[in-house]
Amino acid sequence: MQQDRPNIVLIFVDNQPANMMGCSGNDEIHTPNLDRLASKGTRFANAFCPNAMCSPCRASVLTGLMPSQHGVHTWIDEGVMDTWPDNWNAIDEFRSLPKRLLDDGYDTALFGKYHLGLADEPQNGFKKWVTMQIGHVQSFYDNLMIENGKSFVHPGHSVDFFTERAVDYIEDKAATPEEPFFMFLTYPAPYGHWPSIQGEPTNRFADKYRDTPFNSVPREGVSDELMDWLRVRHERVKDEYPSYVEYLIKMLNDMPTLRNYYSQMSMVDSGVGKVLGALEEHNLDDNTLVIYTSDHGMSLGEHGFWGHGEDTWPSNTHREANHIPLIIKSPAQSNGGQTSEQMVGTIDLYSTVLDYTGSDGPDPAETSSQSLRTLIDDPDADWRDAVFMEQEETRSIRTRQWLFMQRYGPTDFDFHNELYDLEADPGERNNLAEDPQFRSVVDTLTTRITEQFEKFSNPKWNLWNGGSVKSNSGRPFLWRDVWGEDWKPTF
Repeated sequence: MQQDRPNIVLIFVDNQPANMMGCSGNDEIHTPNLDRLASKGTRFANAFCPNAMCSPCRASVLTGLMPSQHGVHTWIDEGVMDTWPDNWNAIDEFRSLPKRLLDDGYDTALFGKYHLGLADEPQNGFKKWVTMQIGHVQSFYDNLMIENGKSFVHPGHSVDFFTERAVDYIEDKAATPEEPFFMFLTYPAPYGHWPSIQGEPTNRFADKYRDTPFNSVPREGVSDELMDWLRVRHERVKDEYPSYVEYLIKMLNDMPTLRNYYSQMSMVDSGVGKVLGALEEHNLDDNTLVIYTSDHGMSLGEHGFWGHGEDTWPSNTHREANHIPLIIKSPAQSNGGQTSEQMVGTIDLYSTVLDYTGSDGPDPAETSSQSLRTLIDDPDADWRDAVFMEQEETRSIRTRQWLFMQRYGPTDFDFHNELYDLEADPGERNNLAEDPQFRSVVDTLTTRITEQFEKFSNPKWNLWNGGSVKSNSGRPFLWRDVWGEDWKPTF
């Protein structure tokens, strides 16, 4: 007998901007399966991640917390693994989503990239564990995989590998429909960085993009903010990844890289199609909550940089870096094909899943996470008017009209705030922060950021008030300048 509580399939991809889907208006990308999912569910047109780096967003989706609450402020660097405690897990102290669901009788499984600590053994309440140790993807092929404690090299494409494991899992779970399951499928693609997308693609979608003009990608020169970051890294960072600095400039406007990146997105779409097909084949689709999203967005040249919000100096939260795809199909959804324009975020997925599973929701005093079920039932329902983001020295609020980036200060780097009127300037080009005419707007938004982080931060991890980070920082020199040479990451 099928149980009443829905299964949960949360597909979490790596480095995909929101506009890289046909259903979001991009006519150059081939994503028929995602487009079909959107036609059956709800697409959130204004979904944003709390941080534009991989590990913080993974921690946030599993805990419902901001980086200043869980302590992961940038990508976790396996290059400093020798400093980690034994069996270190970046969010072990929290009652993560899989822990809660496991306690509530769900079977739990992770298939894909983990990137929250040592991956040798199952963590965070996952019973089934198929992953890879490395988070900074070097190649889609010949990856060392870890399957419930056993390691081996898989020669094929990693997206296909994790898709096969996910499909097998769905088939196994169909035999025991009385036990609900939570599957976290975290594809290490499309990714968007060299060496994984360097050169022409070789996957099965390569030919589809041979003659694509890529009018969906801007042609802009390298920004001053990117050049400033390269200079600062050269002067202040003992750079363990010198090629990464070189790549940041070379990837801009590189056509083979664009063809490769787009083809990897189609690989992801193909995998999603097979997973959705497995749910349908085994009659599980009407009792499964399907969520598709990305850890963070990706600038493909907008504002003169390629990559993350951390790849400029100071860091930024421009739309491209933090705007994520988000499609949710609820069990037996009857109002598919709708779009919500409300301001939502990655951390809302925590409350959303708990809402659908009938579990106790989080304490509103501990997280700003809200269930998106309200907007799935009614896309125009009353909702909050803003999302908040943080990128170490940059904290931001985005409303329907305003994007305000507040910089930490004072510092020797003379950072400046940024304010954009999104109604008059949707491209976020005209900085109004120092215009006297908008002083009251800046004051109001500054107060809102201050109040948000006073409420939702942990002093141990609040960088702006002397806190630290877990594992590593993207700007360790800055925080040593501010808080003293004894400042360092803690655990």
